[in-house]
Amino acid sequence: MQKKFKTKVLSCSDEDIKIAAQLICSSQVVGMPTETVYGLAADATDAVAVSRIFVAKGRPSDNPLIVHISSMSMLSDIVEEIPELAVKCAEAFWPGPLTMVLPKKNIIPPVTSGGLDTVGVRFPSDETARKLISFSGKPLAAPSANLSGSPSPTTAKHVLDDMNGRIPAIIDGGSCNVGVESTVISFDGDAIRLLRPGFVSVEMLSEITENIIIDKGVLEQLALNAKVSSPGMKYKHYSPKADIYIIKSDYDSFVRYVNENKQSGDAVMLFDGEAEIDEVKTVFYGETSQQQAQRVFGALRECDEIGAKRVFARCPSTEGVGLAVYNRLLRAAGFKLIEL
Repeated sequence: MQKKFKTKVLSCSDEDIKIAAQLICSSQVVGMPTETVYGLAADATDAVAVSRIFVAKGRPSDNPLIVHISSMSMLSDIVEEIPELAVKCAEAFWPGPLTMVLPKKNIIPPVTSGGLDTVGVRFPSDETARKLISFSGKPLAAPSANLSGSPSPTTAKHVLDDMNGRIPAIIDGGSCNVGVESTVISFDGDAIRLLRPGFVSVEMLSEITENIIIDKGVLEQLALNAKVSSPGMKYKHYSPKADIYIIKSDYDSFVRYVNENKQSGDAVMLFDGEAEIDEVKTVFYGETSQQQAQRVFGALRECDEIGAKRVFARCPSTEGVGLAVYNRLLRAAGFKLIEL
């Protein structure tokens, strides 16, 4: 795509958010901060505007987008049915980093839902995101504001690196608090199906119902012709230019494997506090699962900044939000997991 915009970086002032809202109402795309990652926001009901998201990202058109709302009253405008379990989840986790897949109304065009009769809906907790939705008066489709397949952006600089010239404006809301995309769930009768892990963990969802199903797309690679209800389930995602390998082992075994296999251009992703390995570039991505969630995408981008050709990454825990970090790394690695 030819660059055609002089991309402006806006502040979080009401005046600047209203400028962004005017762009939204003109069928344009705006970089929007949320508590999870930055999104590319456009009017979810406007097929022309939504198509511009796909062009800016270079994203496959069968990948559904999440629709963001700023009040519970907006939910009934865009979905046909709200199951009792969905009401309980909304009461527990909204506003917040949870997306629920529900039957859509015709106001949501097929381009937004990836041709499905359902749509993922989220009520973000980020104040700037909610103001942009409210000022524009529109539900906003907003996938992550990165080139398709590359690591998601958690700062306005990341968005500018990928989208400069592709969109007219980015709102700079600072660093994202959560750092990985929202948890995505759907409802199977009296069960919650986890489609994409995020900050709202399996353990937290289990407080709503004990009947939790983890979709196979969370931990396994799906066929390219598979129909998916959530973004982030099908294609290789979140990946830097470097070739990523996840190494599941203790630290000593990890070091031994790297030393036995290292070559020029290699780097490692370690947990904070671990000792660096001689003659190998090092990127640290946190000690706790929450820190790793906040920093994993920045760390993947850093791998490219230091010129890494191949990266061996320490395998995170799969407890709590750690499952989301593990899921993102799996997809960044194209499911290349080595267990020692």
